[in-house]
Order: sequence, then structure tokens, then C-alpha cells
Amino acid sequence: MAFHISLVDRNDLSGEIYRQIRQAILDGRLRPGERLPPTRELAAGLTVARSTVTVAYESLLAEGFATSHTGAGTFVSHQFEAKRPASKTRRSTVRAFQVRGVWETITLPPPEFFHGAPFDFRTGFTDASLFPHRAWRRVVARALRSREIAASGYELPAGNWDLRAAISRHIGISRSVSGSPDDVIVTNGTQQALDIIARVLLEPGDVIAVEDPGYRPPRYLFKTLGARVIGVPVDSEGLVVEALPAEAKAVYVTPSHQYPLGVAMSLSRRRALLAWAERNNAVVIEDDYDSEFRFGGRPLEPLQTLDTTGRVVYVGTFSKTLLPTLRLGFMVVPPSLREAAHKVKHVTDWHTATIAQSALAQFIDEGAFARHIRRVSRIYSERHEVLTTAIKRNFVDDLDLVPSSTGLHVAAYARAASVDDIEAIASRAFDLGVAIQTVSRVDGKRQAAIVLGYGAIEAARIAEGLRRLRRCFDERVPRRPKRRERCRLR
Repeated sequence: MAFHISLVDRNDLSGEIYRQIRQAILDGRLRPGERLPPTRELAAGLTVARSTVTVAYESLLAEGFATSHTGAGTFVSHQFEAKRPASKTRRSTVRAFQVRGVWETITLPPPEFFHGAPFDFRTGFTDASLFPHRAWRRVVARALRSREIAASGYELPAGNWDLRAAISRHIGISRSVSGSPDDVIVTNGTQQALDIIARVLLEPGDVIAVEDPGYRPPRYLFKTLGARVIGVPVDSEGLVVEALPAEAKAVYVTPSHQYPLGVAMSLSRRRALLAWAERNNAVVIEDDYDSEFRFGGRPLEPLQTLDTTGRVVYVGTFSKTLLPTLRLGFMVVPPSLREAAHKVKHVTDWHTATIAQSALAQFIDEGAFARHIRRVSRIYSERHEVLTTAIKRNFVDDLDLVPSSTGLHVAAYARAASVDDIEAIASRAFDLGVAIQTVSRVDGKRQAAIVLGYGAIEAARIAEGLRRLRRCFDERVPRRPKRRERCRLR
């Protein structure tokens, strides 16, 4: 590749070329075996005499930083191990910039969250080994050969029409969601869908209600856009509608499989929420992130299906059904918000990656997506059964499992352990190779509860993972007889 060397205000040109190439080798920016530019080419690029570059190369060869092969060129010596380039902080004479205070309140997940553990019970992760790589490669290759893709420049902000039509058919059949392709907007995952709708609806200072406990990234997002985020409690029937603030312009909910507790919002509560939205002229954002995986019970109607006044924005994702790395999601917006949502998508990133959209449209239309869902649902159903049975049998005095027959995780309240105990147990479990998550509220306070995902762990490994977790409970909280009464959701 072209190698940049700065010679501005420099006198010893050969020395500068030598020093900058040597530093690039030591930093790892130039890797062992990498070919250096020919002396004639580098000299022309730097507008210096060829002999100036030749002198620098001779110094690199003499000190062992480079090797030369007649007729092949000059290469970085293999005696220098490649290493990650060191991050450098640029010096500046100006005062440090002051970022907005809201960013001081946002925390990133710790590095270990992204690396997982041998016994991975994190939520939101799927089993990459189940992904239909061969079928996906086929549709991607077909998309790359497509004349339309080759001839096109930019896509419409709402996304590829074929994909929007495929999504509309899929959710219409599988979830009874009502919406034409015109109502569908393809997004880079759920988080962008929420960003779009928040930008459309919320002015700084406006109130948005969220479930408490709930999914943290949307809270952070709404907060950074200047909204006032108010937590609303969740009980065994889902969001407590009576606790919603009257001034809220929008409410964000996960009614099919509440995150993180896993309860499903009852039909009466769904109707009450829609009635509340009508009375208060508010929008309901329905995040239906993993309801494709249902292992028992009768499916409840989505809020969007029950909605008769255009109050619901339905948000879905392919991160759970396919892979998070694809960064593909969608939203179904009512006609009153459609044009503004298109404009937001346009000014934020114009459109989602075209080739991925074309490939996914084919993947859905040819039936491969439906076959994949059926296959992985059987596997995840087995894991759900293994996990819940083991918790009920081996943690009966310690954990009160929240009933759930949907999605890729379950939650459990601690019967005796304190919040500090649970945090210590989670930390100790990670040391033993077991990754679990704890529960926190909107105000940052923790709850004595844990969440266990089974999307990324094989059924055969669940027992050993729970055995190690059992050890952590025994070390931290001595087992003792307790009344086996069900803890109510708080």
C-alpha cells in the first residue's frame, strides 16, 4: 500500500525517511514480510531524488530492519514481530474540548462482555454455528451478480423494496402485524430504529416512559437526545399502565417477552396501554426482539395488531433470528410518521447496506429464512427446557424462576441473597468461566436477580455451567431451608 512519509520542514531527508519507516516497523504498522515501495516510486511520490530514498533503504538494510531480494524488492525483516500499533494521543496547544455532560453518565459494557466465557449465559447472543452459512453465501453471491446492484448508486432511505415487501409478508403471516411495504423501513438493527423514532417525535425535555427494569441501551439513547426518561414498574402482567406519567409523549415496551424479566404483557394490559396512548396522544414503541422463538402457550396479539388508531411503531430485528453481526432490523411506522422517518434515515446514514438487503430479501422469499427459524427453534426449545428444569431442581432454595416460554433468556429472583451477594456471585462465576447478567433499574440501583441466556450455549454444556454457578452460590450464600413461596415481581 502507499506509505505516507512527512518531509514538511525537514532538513535531513534521507534520515527522516529512514526514521519514519523504522518507527512504522517497530509500531507494527508495517508488518514482517511486507513489501516496501520501490525506491523510484517512493522518490516520485515524495518529489525527492531517488538517491535520497536509496540511502534511507541502505540504512534499514544495514540495521536489519529490512531485507532485499534481487528482482523482487525490499521487505520488512521477519525478525521484528508484528504488534498492534500503539495508540498515540495527539499533542495540542488548545484546551481540551468539553463534551456534553450526558456522556459522563453513560457506561460502555466491560470488555469481557464482548468476549463471553466458556459457559456463556449472556443475553442477546445467538449460536453462530447454527447460522446457515452456505445458503447465505449463495444469496450474497447472487446479490453481487445482480445487474440492479451493479448499476445502482444509492438506495432509497426506507430500504430495498424487495426486502420491505418480504418483511411485510413475513411479519404479516408469522405475527399478524398489519403493514404494507410502504410502512416498512429497513434499519441497522433495533437501536437505529429507536433513534429514528425518537428524532421524529421528541424535543429536548420531552418525557419518554420505559420499562423498569428494562433494556439499558434505549434509555441511554433517549437520554442523549435530550429526553427525560422515566421508568415505569413491571409486574407479572407486564408494564403497569396506571403508573405511566401523563406527560409522556412516547412509551417504549417489550410486551411479547419483557427484557429482562421475560414476562408477557397480558391482553387486558395491552388494551389498557393502547387506551392510555389514545387518551394522552402518545406513541407506543413496541420492540418485538425475539418473539419468533415461542416454546409453549398461546401467542398474544402484538400491540400493533390491536392498534386501530395508528399509535404503535413496531420494531423488529434479525440479530436474534440470524446474526447480530449483520446489523439488520426494521420498523413498521404508521402513515402519519412515515415521511419524517424517511427523512431521519436519510440524514443519519442515507440507507442500510444494499447488498445485505438484497441478499436477505432473496433469503426470505425462497423460504430459507422460515426453514432456518423452524430448525433453530427446536434447538433453542431444548436448551430452554434443559435450563429451566435444572434451575428448578438445583436452585430451588436460592432462585425463584420467572415463568417464560418465549425468547432466548430467562430471569430469576434471589430468594435469600442480597444485591451485593448476587453481584459477587456473578463476578466469581465469571472467574470460573460462567458469564451471567444481573438486573438493574432505571435509576442505576441493582436488583437481587440474575438473567440467563441460552442462545449462545449448547444444551450439553448447560449442566456444567450451572454446576459452577451452584458452587458460587454455595460459597457466597449458605443454603438453608426456606418457605417455597413464589416471589412477586416488583
